[in-house]
Amino acid sequence: MKEKLLIIFYRNPELGKVKTRLAAAVGDEKALAIYLKLATHTREVALASDFDRVVYYSHHVDTEDNWQENSFHKKLQVGNDLGIRMYNAFENAFRDGYAHVCIIGTDCLELTSEILSAAFEQLKAHDVVIGPARDGGYYLLGMKQLHKDLFANKEWSTNTVAKRTIVDFQNLNLTYSKLATLSDIDREEDLPKGIFKV
Repeated sequence: MKEKLLIIFYRNPELGKVKTRLAAAVGDEKALAIYLKLATHTREVALASDFDRVVYYSHHVDTEDNWQENSFHKKLQVGNDLGIRMYNAFENAFRDGYAHVCIIGTDCLELTSEILSAAFEQLKAHDVVIGPARDGGYYLLGMKQLHKDLFANKEWSTNTVAKRTIVDFQNLNLTYSKLATLSDIDREEDLPKGIFKV
């Protein structure tokens, strides 16, 4: 059996189609530049960690971008909403034989390789692990077997997602671990001071 897989959900970087809430305040070009910096940070954090990695693209698989194919498997997200797309990605991972699987996006500048390692470590002793975000969502979800209920009946991109997911853990009698709460960058007020000079 394969041991650890990190799934990274990645939106293809197209002007006007990424960070739309942020773009409403700073403009499409600056929002795209910020998104690319966030993606670079995520990629570097993932590369500093010792597990298999797969990037799931939103619209088309790019074989010539900065996600090097010798370090990242590449696949396409499938499904009508975020929950279905994440469920399908986890299902693929477990079908491929992985024992511990975590998913992240590319929105969290505070994410570190140590946090990723801690998530996989927590899965040794718990059924699931969650990394809550300050906006009420989560920046990481991990599990060692598929739990379909975690991806249903959520209002994605709202401040209820992490809370409702933890309620699902409890209803399913799953043991769980919570990682440190971190900030996702979705709006202008989420931007760290002085970091994004674009």
